[in-house]
Amino acid sequence: MQCPEGHSTHIRKNGKRRGKQNHICVDCCRQFLDRYDPSPGYSDEVKRECLKMSVNGMGFRAIERVKGVHHTTILSWLKQVGERLPDAYAPDTVPEVGELDELETFVGSKKTKSGFGQRLTTSSKGF
Repeated sequence: MQCPEGHSTHIRKNGKRRGKQNHICVDCCRQFLDRYDPSPGYSDEVKRECLKMSVNGMGFRAIERVKGVHHTTILSWLKQVGERLPDAYAPDTVPEVGELDELETFVGSKKTKSGFGQRLTTSSKGF
């Protein structure tokens, strides 16, 4: 066995890490594992199901609860798929009529100043 950095054969065992034998190079003091097996990751079927749930309107955290896949992982999968898509076409004509969904905003003042519809009162007793 050789050190991956200095290619020295003067190495020693240095405990275990995550169930695998850890080694240290005596010459350059680099620590390394004798074999490295990357994690298998998620199957293509799980990725496909998560992306399908997202496209159908399910939130990322809801998918996380159902499938057990972290929401940032799902976001990165979605970004990867988006990068593979072709660029959107530029239409020759700009439409004259647009459609907006029902969108309402309320601008005004609150009727109450605190929770449950009651005003806060302070007592001289300190409670």
